[in-house]
Amino acid sequence: MKQQKSKILALVLLALVLFASAGFASPLKVDVNISDYVKVQGVAGNLNSVGSDTLNNMMTFWAEGFRKKYPNVNIQIEGKGSSTAPPALIEGTSQIGPMSRKMKNKEAQAFETKYGFKPTTIGVALDSLAVFINKDNPINGLSIPQVDAIFSKTNKGGLPNAAVWGDVGLTGEWANKPISLYGRNSASGTYGYFKKKALFKGDYKDTVKEQPGSASVVLGVTEDKASIGYSGIGYKTSGVKAISLSKKDGGTQYEPDYANVMNGKYPLGRMLYVNVVKEPNKPLPTLVKEFLKFVLSKEGQEIVIKDGYLPLTAEIVKQQLALLD
Repeated sequence: MKQQKSKILALVLLALVLFASAGFASPLKVDVNISDYVKVQGVAGNLNSVGSDTLNNMMTFWAEGFRKKYPNVNIQIEGKGSSTAPPALIEGTSQIGPMSRKMKNKEAQAFETKYGFKPTTIGVALDSLAVFINKDNPINGLSIPQVDAIFSKTNKGGLPNAAVWGDVGLTGEWANKPISLYGRNSASGTYGYFKKKALFKGDYKDTVKEQPGSASVVLGVTEDKASIGYSGIGYKTSGVKAISLSKKDGGTQYEPDYANVMNGKYPLGRMLYVNVVKEPNKPLPTLVKEFLKFVLSKEGQEIVIKDGYLPLTAEIVKQQLALLD
């Protein structure tokens, strides 16, 4: 398991280096070396996807694009959280398991107990996990320790509890406004990732309003002027601001844009994954394989951009495609 995690980390780091050196400019475009999808014969049947809410819209867009090529394919998508993906794969109720985090050791072990081999994990996109505030909030950035002081009751970031906006520097009418917290529920991979990276593995405050999906978090922050929440950047709307973040208190704050995720300056950049059941030294079932080939094609990565996320480089796509055979 450690070896697999090391390989995934290496892929992410390679993506950062390659993307930064490739000189991608805004508006973001797909790497010109990523190939178009080539349609094949005999693709039909049912494909079920159970897992990440963060990837829910992207999975829907991918499914729509894939079905235009293969009208005899029926794709069902359920996005209630990353923790629902491993059980669905183990029980055989899905062939695709989208996750916004890596599988936990116990999840991977349960999978291996069932099948006798490890899950195959495919990187499909990159994300800048965003901290959102209401569009009328004057704050433009925070440090990760400040985020911890806002969301966590254990304060492992080293700063005292932040209960009102004045505790993180706002003055005037904002100084005494209580900070209203919105987050995901524990089934969410985003919940776990944020807990690990932003709360230093600490515990959330009991006052966090846990939401079933990312869209609900953003809606809550939009309607609640003194609120703050978090979700994948793809759920950003005109009602919220995605603030800049610094790794250390007093450090330089970086926007959650593509360049800062790629060069590693934005603290909450991450890979998004799809997990599948693949026997060692055997190809995936044709339907699953062709769907993932579509996801990793030029058209599939254009959908990543359309949904507000960050596409992979051609080199990373090549490495992911090799995992399908």
